[in-house]
Parts: sequence; C-alpha cells; structure tokens
Amino acid sequence: MQSTLQPEIDISTARHRHRPSQWVASVLVLAIAALIIWTFATNKNVDWGVIMKYLTFPSILDGLWTTIWLTVAAMAIGIVGGVVLASCRLSPNVLLKGAADVYVWFFRGTPLLVQLIFWYNIAIFIPRVEIGIPFTNVTFFSASTNDVVSPLGAALLGLALNEAAYMCEVVRGGLLSVSSGQSEAAQSLGLSGRQTFTQIVLPQAMRAIVPPTGNQVIGMLKGTSLVSVMAVYDLFYSAQAIYTTNGKVIPLLIVACIWYLIITSILYLFQSRLERRFARGIVRPPAKRKSNRQASSRTTVGLEGAAR
Repeated sequence: MQSTLQPEIDISTARHRHRPSQWVASVLVLAIAALIIWTFATNKNVDWGVIMKYLTFPSILDGLWTTIWLTVAAMAIGIVGGVVLASCRLSPNVLLKGAADVYVWFFRGTPLLVQLIFWYNIAIFIPRVEIGIPFTNVTFFSASTNDVVSPLGAALLGLALNEAAYMCEVVRGGLLSVSSGQSEAAQSLGLSGRQTFTQIVLPQAMRAIVPPTGNQVIGMLKGTSLVSVMAVYDLFYSAQAIYTTNGKVIPLLIVACIWYLIITSILYLFQSRLERRFARGIVRPPAKRKSNRQASSRTTVGLEGAAR
C-alpha cells in the first residue's frame, strides 16, 4: 500500500513569526519610555541636585525607618489576627463564625483612612482606659486614652486591625484550596488534628497564601503613607515637612518615590524566592531543548511509523 503522506517535515526549522502590530507596539513602548526619561532628565523643576542632597537626609532616613517599622509590625499583627479570624470563619461554632464575619465585613467595608482618623481621635469616644472587674467599682488600671494611644500607636492599631481582615481572607482561601481528601488520608494514617494541619494542610496551603501575602506586604508599605494625616513622621510626612519649608515639592516627592521603589523591589525579590521555595515539588525544571538533527529524525520516524 502506497503511503499518501506528505514529505517529511522538520519542525525544528519552524520559527515564530513577528507580526507587524508587535513591532509597532514595541516601537511605541520604547518611544514613550524614552520620552519619559528625557522629560525627567531635562526638566529644570526636577532639580537632581536637591534630590541627591535629601535622598540620605537624616529626617528622611528617620521617616524611612518609621515606615519600615510600621510595615513590619502591622503585618506581623495582621497575619496573626488573620490566622485567628480564618480559623473562626472555618469553625463549626456559629458564634465564632458570626463574630469573624462581622469583623471582616466592617474593616473591609470602611476606608482605611477613615479608620486611622477614628483611632487617632479615639479619646473623644473613650476618654479613659480602665481595666478591672466588669460591673463593679474595682479598677486595676486607669489612664487617659491620649496617654495610652499615641499617634504612632493609633497608626499601628489602625493598620494592623485593617490588615487582619484582609489576611483572614487570604489564609482562608489558602486553606480551602487544599483538598479535604488530604486531611482524610492523614487521619487514616493516625495523625492527630494538629499534625494534620501543620504537616499536611498548611505546607500545601502556603503555596496559595504566599503570593497574595507578598502583595499585602507591598500594599502595606505604601499604605503607611496615610498615617501622615496623623502627624506621624513616616517617610512621606518627612518629605512633606521639608518641602513645606523650602518649596521643593517635586524633588522631595521624587525622593520619597525612590525610597518606596527601593523597598518594594527588595520585598518583591524576597517574595519571589519564598514562592520558589514553597513551589518545590510541583514546579519541574524546563526540559532541555533537543538538537535540530534529533528533532528531525524523531519526526521522520514518527511519520514513517504512521504510514506503515
């Protein structure tokens, strides 16, 4: 029987065709990038001398440290609170689940700026903080709310409580991404509930938890700029304090942007390494590309075999 197949095809010679629209888009992007760089490089209002002067200015570095400290502390509290809230939302206890639902509903449904201003003015609502036995006159501690909740403390409280609501959904989504069959298989092997969670469920859930958590950290870093309305000397407020004195608004804003970009870039690299670490076992290394001769011979053999 005579074969009706076409002559052998060498798939290794196939090349990706670049469409004209792709070339046009590439040229357009390069032109826009060149225009932006040229505008910043030649604009006299940028004043690179002022930027370099204030990039390592003491008050700017102090504000940068406050921003980093707020980010780390608020995220740490937010992650712990998110885990607790996620456990409550997944709990069969109706009361715990309802309380967690209301918490997430409130803090996700109101703007962060409004929450920060509320905590900053909490003394109007609660003038004094007292700790004692409820419904009695016995008091162990009593102090003015303004003495207990400083502007920095109010900023930390507002950022952390708001972040806990978002981390709750991140953790809950990660835990729900793990099949229930994993827990059933672990229990059939005799593992306790704690061992099942820490050794089976959590490591698999981390693959879904880490990426959005990294985004939340970067969002928190930028969100700390809102505490400037509370006169907290973070990075943005420090830049504001300087340009209200010397009038160099644009250079100081660029200084703040440079430091934000540096820190977010470091966080992005750390997030990428953490994602690769938790992705071990599911991400396979790319296969080695075969040589042209091997690809051609295997394709030819496959076609001959089909003809037979």
